[in-house]
Amino acid sequence: MAVRIESDTLGTMQVPTDALYGAQTARAVANFPISGLTPFPVFVRATLRIKKCAALANMATGRLESRIGNAIVAAAEEGLSGKHDRQFVVDPFQAGAGTSHNMNVNEVLANRADELLGGVRGSGLINANDQVNMAQSTNDVIPTAIRLASLELLDRLTPELEKLRDALARKGEEFDGILKSGRTHLQDAVPIRLGQEFAAHAATVDRAIRGLDACRPDLCELGLGGTAVGTGLNAEEEYIDLVVAELARETGLPLFRTTNLVETTFNMDPFVALSGALRRVAVVLVKLSGDLRLLASGPRTGLDEITLPAVQPGSSIMPGKVNPVMAEMISMVGFQVMGCDTTVMLAAQAGQLELNVMMPVIAFNLLFALEILANGVERFTTLSIQGITANEARCRRYLDESLGMVTIFAPYIGYAAAALVAKESADSGRSIREIILEQGHLSEEEVTAILTPYPLTSPGIPGRTG
Repeated sequence: MAVRIESDTLGTMQVPTDALYGAQTARAVANFPISGLTPFPVFVRATLRIKKCAALANMATGRLESRIGNAIVAAAEEGLSGKHDRQFVVDPFQAGAGTSHNMNVNEVLANRADELLGGVRGSGLINANDQVNMAQSTNDVIPTAIRLASLELLDRLTPELEKLRDALARKGEEFDGILKSGRTHLQDAVPIRLGQEFAAHAATVDRAIRGLDACRPDLCELGLGGTAVGTGLNAEEEYIDLVVAELARETGLPLFRTTNLVETTFNMDPFVALSGALRRVAVVLVKLSGDLRLLASGPRTGLDEITLPAVQPGSSIMPGKVNPVMAEMISMVGFQVMGCDTTVMLAAQAGQLELNVMMPVIAFNLLFALEILANGVERFTTLSIQGITANEARCRRYLDESLGMVTIFAPYIGYAAAALVAKESADSGRSIREIILEQGHLSEEEVTAILTPYPLTSPGIPGRTG
């Protein structure tokens, strides 16, 4: 491999000739061959936007020469278009705080800006630290980049959750007239409408969406300009206001400057809150997945109250077997998100004094959770929820056989008599309705009035109008 020689403050490094990055990035690649992963594109884009807007702000203050600043802006715009994606190469598990990632971006922009001004990469015409990183520090760039990347991915995840909510709500309406046995403790319980179950799941997803939305204001609060420890050293007051305003224009987000740069530099609470909200989404999805798998179990030896769409063969040995693969997938996504949340929580509490050096692992886990949730929910909704059908006859049969039916009649025949009816039904296998009629507790007309579906599954005593 052809190489060129570049230097950093520790000495010289061999850098691939075709690489836009420089010595510090090459050193990080050599030092951290940990996961084989590269940074999330959304994280790279966020960092590029910060560099672009910082250059614009520094030109506006007069600190950065416009010829150099415009070249940095142009290089950043190329990066945002995806032109230099392969140049961002530092493993997410890297030096604390994210210095290696920050310098990777700085070096790529410096070398590309060199070229745009007629120089050659590696010439040092534009300096990665002095000019691309002007008025910045890793310590204010990285938490800002996490915020911007998280907001971008939230804008992907939230619509997918809304589609899931709406698909569940539509199934709630479609199945609203289907009466079935409820279950508590995995045992027979009083009746419920199948539509009520789906509508309730839609409501839980909606509540989780509101939890995510509540995280947005803190993510929009930027500490950019705080530099190393949040005191704003080497960043003019005017620059701080300008760079935040530039980022707001660049992203279209309601970004604003924090009132306490020190706090925003070291405090990872906004990421803990977002991660916790993602964990909440994961819990909702795993519960939904588990319920669907139970309701669709069988089909001959399980509940079989609903049918999930068949999307692929289920077994390499059992012909004709079809599994609830999309529900299984979303559970696995949920478990992974819960694990990511644990990592974010541990890393957030591991900061010391004016800095949390664990930001790279916070960024990786938070963005990974957002990414797989958005992708997983889209597939789950499209390939599973939208195609669910109800097995109404099966629901009715279970309801007729359910011991939970006896609770409906308890207000009319008394708890003790109802318990005896339930025992008789369990011993004989005959339905509650049949035994109630046989023992003369109620007439056929009274039983029919009591078992009207909507009064039966709404607040009140079924069959009683006064």
